Amino acid sequence: MPRWGMLTGIHPIKLLRQLTEQHGEAEAARLFREKYFVSNEKTALAVRTLRAQKPITDKVRENDYSLYISVPFCPTRCAYCSFVSQSIERFGEFLPAYLDALLREIAHTGALLKDSGFHIRTLYMGGGTPTTLSSAQMARLLEAVNRNFDLSRCLEFTVEGGRPDTLDPQKLRVIKDGGATRISINPQTMSDKVLEAVGRRHTARQTVEAYEQAVKAGFDDINMDLIAGLPADDAAGFADSIRQVLDLNPSNITVHTLALKKGAALFGSRMELPSQEAVAAMLAGAEDALRQNGYEPYYLYRQKYMSGSFENTGWCRPGYTGLYNIYMMEELHTILSLGGGGMNKINLPEEKLARYHNPKIPQDYISRIDTILQQKDEIFSILREIREQNP
Repeated sequence: MPRWGMLTGIHPIKLLRQLTEQHGEAEAARLFREKYFVSNEKTALAVRTLRAQKPITDKVRENDYSLYISVPFCPTRCAYCSFVSQSIERFGEFLPAYLDALLREIAHTGALLKDSGFHIRTLYMGGGTPTTLSSAQMARLLEAVNRNFDLSRCLEFTVEGGRPDTLDPQKLRVIKDGGATRISINPQTMSDKVLEAVGRRHTARQTVEAYEQAVKAGFDDINMDLIAGLPADDAAGFADSIRQVLDLNPSNITVHTLALKKGAALFGSRMELPSQEAVAAMLAGAEDALRQNGYEPYYLYRQKYMSGSFENTGWCRPGYTGLYNIYMMEELHTILSLGGGGMNKINLPEEKLARYHNPKIPQDYISRIDTILQQKDEIFSILREIREQNP
C-alpha cells in the first residue's frame, strides 16, 4: 500500500483541514489512517503541517488575494523540468517583447484593482527563473509592479532566483530595493555530479556564493529547494545535500520528490533513477535532520508521477512561514496570475473555484495579449459580482 494510501489528489492538507473542522483533529487523523489508509508517518506529517498553517489560515479575510507574476524563461532547461519554460539560448530573442507584454498586463490589472476593495497579501514572482532577466530588465519590472499595485498590505514578496548562476550582487540589490522581502535560491542538489547529470550549469560552490551575496544584499528570508530522486544521487548523497544547506541556515527548505512528467527530458531517457526505497530513505533522513535543526513542516502537496508516490514538503524556521505557498496550495483565497502560463484561481462561494489560464508559450502570450487583457476584465466582473453579493 502506498504511504499516502488511497489519496490521489494534490491537496491532502486541504482534506485534513475539512475533516478536522467537521470532526476534530484526533478523529480526522483516525480517518486518514483507517478510511484512507494513510501511513502513520504521513498522517503525523500532515497533522503537524496543518497545525503550522492554522495561525495563517485563521487570518484570511474575504477581500484578500495573492498575485503571481510569471517569467517563463531559464538559462537552460533542466532534464527533470516539465514546466512551461524556455531556455534563453533558444528563445532569448522573445524576452524583450515578452516583458513589454507583461508590463501591459501589469498596468491593466493594476487599474482594475484600484478602488476594487481587494488587498494584496502576498506577491510571488516565479517561472521559469525570473532572475534570467538582466538587472536593468528586473528593475523595469519591479518599478512597474510598485507603480501599479498597492503593496501597503502585502505581507510577503518573493522572487524566485532559482538558478544560482543567474544571481550577482547587483541584481540582488535591485531585487531588494524593488521591495522583495523573500528570495528563493534553489540548488536542487549540492552534488556537482548530480547537477551535471540533470543539466544545471552551475556548481554547488556557486550556490553557496549566491546565498552569501543574498545575505549581504539584506535578505534574511531565503528559501532553498532540494529534489529527492534525481539521477546519479543516492540516500547518502542527498543527506549530504541536506547537511550543506542546513549549514547555511536558510529560513525555508523545501524538499521536493522528483515528478517525472512527459514534458521532461528525463521522461524518455534511459538514465537510471534511485529506487523507491532509496527515495523513501532520502525523505525520512531529510525529515529527521530538519526537525533536529528546528524546522517544522508548513505546507505540503503531491503531484502525479512522483517517485514512490511521495510528496513535496516546505519546512521553515520559527517565524518564517511561507505565506504564498499556503494560500496557493490550500486554495484559501483568489490568486491572480500575470504572464505566460499563469493560472488565475478565483475563489467562488461554497468553496468553488473558477480557473482562467494565460497562454503557456511566451510567443502565444505576446501575440494574444489583447485577449488576455479582456479575460482580466471578465475575471474582475466576477469578483465585483461576488463582492456585491457578500458586502
